[in-house]
Amino acid sequence: MKKLFTLALLALGLTFSTNASAQNNLHFGLKAGLNVTDMHLDSKVFDKSNQTGWFAGPTVKLTLPIVGLGVDAAALYDYRSAKLNDGVEELTVKQQQVAIPVNLRYSIGLGSSASVFLFAGPQWAFNVGDKDFKWAKGSSYALNKSNFSVNLGFGITAMKHLQVSANYNIACGKTAELNAFSSTLDAAGQLTGLKKSKARNNSWQIALAYYF
Repeated sequence: MKKLFTLALLALGLTFSTNASAQNNLHFGLKAGLNVTDMHLDSKVFDKSNQTGWFAGPTVKLTLPIVGLGVDAAALYDYRSAKLNDGVEELTVKQQQVAIPVNLRYSIGLGSSASVFLFAGPQWAFNVGDKDFKWAKGSSYALNKSNFSVNLGFGITAMKHLQVSANYNIACGKTAELNAFSSTLDAAGQLTGLKKSKARNNSWQIALAYYF
């Protein structure tokens, strides 16, 4: 885990030029927040509830030589969980990942000490926890090793150091594959067996960051 964070942070630093740092346009900080996972899956296969989680990690912000524009990135430990019920048994599914969002930001000043901003950009994530979850009756939930998503959000910066933001993280493609045991009888009076489905996990996120 520590190696992953170190490599991710080094990658973030190399993303920006040393010239920008010399001009005092590059700032490092810490970021943390809460998320609520918006799981898109077949409601006939699984029922879901308690889709909560959190994230935290280092972040970096670069101001571009164009009025209002900037770039920010982070290396976050992102924890998400939800309770899934296949109609027979309930199980808590936990997704633990290292997420690397890179966002383009446009800010509008509100005086000398505050500004509001809009941001959007891609996010890469790599699962570092358990990837397979199984129910006693044969149902299963298998996370992808990695996933790609897009962030859309807004926020406010106060006193040049404190930043509060809210965004929607939109998954591109499937996040996991589900196999659910079905006790439904077909026309011949036999059990239909397993139902296969794909899950796509989006997330609402609220974050607080402090830049040094």
